[in-house]
Amino acid sequence: MPRPAILNREAFETAFQNLGAAPLTLAVLDLDHFKELNDRLGHAEGDRALRDVERLLSGSLPSGSSVGRIGGDEYAALLPETAAETALILLDEVIKHFHIHRDPHWPKSLGLSVGLAARPAHASEYADLYRAADEALLRAKREGRGRACIYVESKMVLKSNYYPKSQLERLAKLSGALGRTEASLLREALDDLIEKNRGAL
Repeated sequence: MPRPAILNREAFETAFQNLGAAPLTLAVLDLDHFKELNDRLGHAEGDRALRDVERLLSGSLPSGSSVGRIGGDEYAALLPETAAETALILLDEVIKHFHIHRDPHWPKSLGLSVGLAARPAHASEYADLYRAADEALLRAKREGRGRACIYVESKMVLKSNYYPKSQLERLAKLSGALGRTEASLLREALDDLIEKNRGAL
């Protein structure tokens, strides 16, 4: 069976949109200490490592998955109809395989870190889901690299002296109607506020 093509960023986002509202897990991954490989052994070896990652991803993920190169040494994968916990097991295997089979001349620190977020559990829209997966990726790196982490939403403490009860009730109702978390709606409102007042920053 031919391996799926590695999509560019735009084609990958289109692949996401083409899945409609189907449940899926988005994985965001990159190479740990990739700069060290480039600096020590040159960009040709760096390119070889990236090709290894691409072959591993396109050959290891379930049928129907999409893989995209988002930029530099960062990749993303869409796993339709796959729960985040199932994706975690799968990506753990990918990480281990890369670690075991990487070129012995490459730095020992070179590895893969992965962040995972699921639709609809963590977000519905691409930008929100990508942000959640990226936060999980950063946590994987903070916790020691060479691992996969599922997004865990930080619980926001909503103080009643900041938010009247009527506003919180409306936020909860909107969250249910849109199928999005309250935190993602508040982040969107904050992003809009910052963008609107960018000139003051």
